[in-house]
Amino acid sequence: MLKKYIHLNAFEMNTVNHMAHGLWAHPEDQRIHYKTANYWIKLAQLLEKGCFDALFLADIGGVYEPYAGSYKAAVKRGMQSPINDPFINVGLMLGVTEHLGFAVSASTSYEDPFNLARRFSTLDHLSNGRVAWNVVTSALEAAALNHGHDAIIPHDKRYEIADEFLEVCYKLWEHSWEEDAVQANRAAHMYADPDKVHTIDHVGPYFKVRGPHACEPSTQRTPVIFQAGSSTTGKKFAAKHAEGVFIAGQEPDKLRQTVKSLRESALEQGREANDIKVFASLTIVVGHTHEEVQNKLKDYQQYFLPEASFIQFSGSTGIDLASLNDDELFGQRHSEGNQSTAQLYSHKTAYTVKNIKDELSKFGARTLLVLGTPEEVADQIEELVDYIDLDGFNVYQAITPATLEDVVELVIPELQKRGRYRTHYQDTSFRDRLFRQGDKLSPRHIVHKKYTEA
Repeated sequence: MLKKYIHLNAFEMNTVNHMAHGLWAHPEDQRIHYKTANYWIKLAQLLEKGCFDALFLADIGGVYEPYAGSYKAAVKRGMQSPINDPFINVGLMLGVTEHLGFAVSASTSYEDPFNLARRFSTLDHLSNGRVAWNVVTSALEAAALNHGHDAIIPHDKRYEIADEFLEVCYKLWEHSWEEDAVQANRAAHMYADPDKVHTIDHVGPYFKVRGPHACEPSTQRTPVIFQAGSSTTGKKFAAKHAEGVFIAGQEPDKLRQTVKSLRESALEQGREANDIKVFASLTIVVGHTHEEVQNKLKDYQQYFLPEASFIQFSGSTGIDLASLNDDELFGQRHSEGNQSTAQLYSHKTAYTVKNIKDELSKFGARTLLVLGTPEEVADQIEELVDYIDLDGFNVYQAITPATLEDVVELVIPELQKRGRYRTHYQDTSFRDRLFRQGDKLSPRHIVHKKYTEA
């Protein structure tokens, strides 16, 4: 049986402290320069050198503040605070790359569909079809308070809003401008045929948008749709909308069940199982010798800051670890925040709060972790892809940019030798790179079944 190519995205955030909690303080780490143009330009060029699929940019709409009842701990530790806008960085990096994709997180709970649709169309034009939208619903209460709400929007309602938000965007991207609307007829002074440009006249429970779309059709029209929720509601949403799904966790068996469920749900939606590409989180520690790997691991753990990990977990889930007794059972705690994060441990019924803290205190917690020489790391990556039924990984950094330099220089050449990773880019859109079926949404996607011209 022909083994599929492995897709790799670099998982990043426009902030000083992303997922390697506390390692920004490491003397070799360059994350403190995240607010400079040169930092992002070099990162994009490194990823393109390694033939990465994309730079995957996470984002949050507020400060992590449930931990100890305040945002002060997050600010003190630089726990994804301060954080800058990811969209502007993408525009910068497009100018220094030709092939690298960019997956940008944007919230359906607090963005405006008309303006967001225009922003993505603009990036898709500038990149010649290299952008994706990571659809998030915003799990932080602080984000709600920053956008005019008195409390976090309940979890399932956020997905109701997201569903309609995407409906509006699909109508704008796919149905407002006909494919041949743009004439660019200089002699007639007619840029576009007005009879081929349509309003969408959307009226729904959460949005009212007339249209037409502000932008002419771009290479992909709709950006590649990513989604990262693994709750029951999130998986249903992904089965309906997503082309790429990002899942987190450190247990291959549990991840395998999640992937199986996602692919089965896609079939129930009239799609094919492989219409969704699934990416797991991955941390790689690689070296030429076992001694080098162990020294790196020891070094990373020395700088790892458990409190920063507690702050993120508490902020994401809304469950304040600082307010709970260590000997208390963690259990099936209700969360209106990020249920995927809460579920990383809630199934472990015997786990106490101290057990959770002990897990979160380890470097590489909440993600698959592979260690070894290039050959050993490649072995483990292949095994994980084939066992879990993954399409690829979102690669976390320990030290920036040294971790990704190691991946590019040591791991990727080994995967290329085995025929599991591209040796060069083909001049294509992000969607066609993932599916090899053209630039536009699959004919099996919901956009072709439900959302029609107004």
